[in-house]
Amino acid sequence: MGGRVDPPDGTPEGGPNGGDDEYRSLVFDESFIKAARLQEFSAQERLQDEEHAAVRPRPEAERRGPRVGLGLSRQGLILVLLIALAFGTAIYMGIRNPYRSPARTGAEPLHSEVLPLAPTGPVPGSNPADLFANSPAARFATGADGVALPPVRSSGRFSESQVLAALTAAKDYVVESSLDPDVLTGGAVRPVRVLLDPRQQRQFDQSVENPRNDGRHAATAWMVRLDRSKVELASPKVRVDGTLAVQEVGDGLEVTADHVFVYAVRPAGRGKGPGKNPGKGAGKNPGKGPGAGRTASLFSVRRQVHFRFERQDLRDREVNVRQVAVRAGPMNCGEDPSDALSPLLAGERAKDAGKAGTDPFARGRSTASMCGLLASSAQPSPDHPSRPSR
Repeated sequence: MGGRVDPPDGTPEGGPNGGDDEYRSLVFDESFIKAARLQEFSAQERLQDEEHAAVRPRPEAERRGPRVGLGLSRQGLILVLLIALAFGTAIYMGIRNPYRSPARTGAEPLHSEVLPLAPTGPVPGSNPADLFANSPAARFATGADGVALPPVRSSGRFSESQVLAALTAAKDYVVESSLDPDVLTGGAVRPVRVLLDPRQQRQFDQSVENPRNDGRHAATAWMVRLDRSKVELASPKVRVDGTLAVQEVGDGLEVTADHVFVYAVRPAGRGKGPGKNPGKGAGKNPGKGPGAGRTASLFSVRRQVHFRFERQDLRDREVNVRQVAVRAGPMNCGEDPSDALSPLLAGERAKDAGKAGTDPFARGRSTASMCGLLASSAQPSPDHPSRPSR
């Protein structure tokens, strides 16, 4: 009977074979104990202080407290960095948005050509009404009515409203630079300058302050300016005829304005008006000849102006003038047309018509070579059929 015998009522609870077998695999190793946050007081400590709590925080747990706070600070810092990164990414993507308008490049300078037209005979003179009635300008409209807009349609990349904005801006420039009396003979430049793209205003200012017939700095390319020391307007009604056309080129719109302006002029000082103020060419006297005593003659200017409009130009209502070609007469071939146009008046003849030549050995730009002959059919004549003017 020396073997192991279980008690009659079975193994007591908590014994080696009791109900705690399921916890037998749980090992309270050193790391587990050190991880505990609370520690019981010993029996001796409880006897010494009966009112003391049964447990106390472990020193290790107290030391871990700041680590927990540090961990939370790191999490907050990471969260702030993530928010900042997301915000920065949003800004970058906004700047790099492919649907935004491309950055504007520097404006191209204006290229121009101003060509005087010399008459082959004396300049006809009469009163403005008869001159207009007996000239090709009899069928022209008056003033801004002659700068009519074409039918407006949308293009591939531009809406109808954008095309209309381009045409309207071009018309405004043509009207201000060719029909404003203060610009024509008063020396005003601001009505034209304020319409320009700011990137072109410096070239405009150089052309006004130091005009040169070099293809880039002629004031008369930007606007029609008459020599107010010599002539004044004989009639406020300017006859105009021409067209405006628009087309899409690349990422912009190009507008071409092609108009003929016919002005009735007379010698300066013959009446009230801006021509009474002397300026360039003071001291010149109108030539004598048939019809020299008549009060008015016609002066015609053909202007072809090419505009370029980018999307920002359309939003800001700014004009970018790319190219201008001017044909004006009757004038002397030898006149420098860069500052102001000097019309020949009634009865005057061109001094150098047909005499100007081109010297291929001459360096630089020759003003004498830039001249043409004004056809007799462009001058007022009783042979022109009289048509009712608009």
